[in-house]
Amino acid sequence: MLDLALFLFVMALFALGLRRPFVWVLAYLYIDILAPQKIGWTLTPLFPISLIAFVLAFVGWAVTDTKSQIRFTLRQGIMVAFLGWCFLTLQWADFPVEAATKWEWVWRALVFAIFLPFTLVTRLRIELATLVVTLTAGAIIISASLKTVLGGGGYGNLYFFVNDNSNIYESSTLSTVAVGLIPIIWWFMHHGRVFPPDWRVKLFGWAFIFACLLTPVGTEARTGLVCIGVLALLLLRDVKRRLTFVAAGAAMVLMAAPFLPQSYYERMGLIAGHEEDQSASTRLAVWQWTYNYALENPMGGGFDSYRGNRFEYRLPQVEENANTTMVEYRDVVDEARAFHSSIFEVLGEQGWVGLFLWLWLHASGLWQMEKIRRHWRAREGASWQAPLASALQMAQIIYLVGSLFQGIAYQPVILILIGLQCGLWAYLKRCDEAASGRASRRRAAQRSDPQRATSLSNASRSAPSSDA
Repeated sequence: MLDLALFLFVMALFALGLRRPFVWVLAYLYIDILAPQKIGWTLTPLFPISLIAFVLAFVGWAVTDTKSQIRFTLRQGIMVAFLGWCFLTLQWADFPVEAATKWEWVWRALVFAIFLPFTLVTRLRIELATLVVTLTAGAIIISASLKTVLGGGGYGNLYFFVNDNSNIYESSTLSTVAVGLIPIIWWFMHHGRVFPPDWRVKLFGWAFIFACLLTPVGTEARTGLVCIGVLALLLLRDVKRRLTFVAAGAAMVLMAAPFLPQSYYERMGLIAGHEEDQSASTRLAVWQWTYNYALENPMGGGFDSYRGNRFEYRLPQVEENANTTMVEYRDVVDEARAFHSSIFEVLGEQGWVGLFLWLWLHASGLWQMEKIRRHWRAREGASWQAPLASALQMAQIIYLVGSLFQGIAYQPVILILIGLQCGLWAYLKRCDEAASGRASRRRAAQRSDPQRATSLSNASRSAPSSDA
């Protein structure tokens, strides 16, 4: 029944796209994040629905969309350069077979992120794409939070729609995405148009935010706790009553503390006592190996180059017996350990050139969203632009913090976020240019014909605003 429902829903999206081809773009976003072909057993895995949606999205845009509004942004150019460099490193990859397997989904994620801004030519399309991303990830997040409430949580024990420790279904990745979505959910609760923000939307929004906060508890991902702390600091920038916000946050933590399982406290305690945690010790050793590897191979080793690592480190073992505490160090030999950090993932796979492009891509995004935020927040008649830029910026910062401890440099959901930022940037640039053009025409008319200038001014007031 579940398989049939998923299959019919995807087919319905494909059918709707015949009338509104932009729906095919939304269908690909849904399929790329949720991966219904992994959830189903017979029908959805039977057809390459992801590839079909990918092709339909491009064909629909090429055939029906006007190309006069296309704006190729700097960040799209950086992604093109990064894509080309990833293809070059593929040619000298240390592990060609494994590298080719990863390349199969990385190139598609990058190409779609480059393409997505071309389709986001109106506010409605920007909002629809953001809404589909949020609700699709929300399906997994809400399911995880319900299982947490019902006692199904625990590190490695919280099951999602699929038993697949990859993409958004990896526990730390899901926790990072869940916390990063909270500012975007807040934006929909106050500025959404697809679902006007009435009491029902706000009630669902608060429940959704609660589910996002529960997900790191259910997964017991330490990265999720760090991301929640980062979100709290970022929110201080925009809240009006900061002391009240801090006091309310502290009260919520104190009220929630008695209900958290003991396993959660033990798992979070390893953040401070990382020297005794084999996982944390392994990460430090891998990062050291990757840095040395990049010095010897500055052009990178291609995808999955971590498979060539081998290192030895000392791990303390603490034993308590009555009033005596004994610490014994044992040598641990490990090999083929994943990078556990997006920065070191890119450095080891793409070298210093790839790392520079990746950092430039994200730094420029933070700068662009900050520029939109400052430019539009005090502009008359503008209400949604600055808050959306701020929400996308906070989501990106949370991702970057989370990516310090997990290898998610090429994750599709993060690249989609970059595509949304590029689309918003290009759209608001067009709005600025249109407003500047109208102002220039009014000034020219004022000099030549004051009466005509008055009519132009009245026409500009009745013209669609940048909210259209």
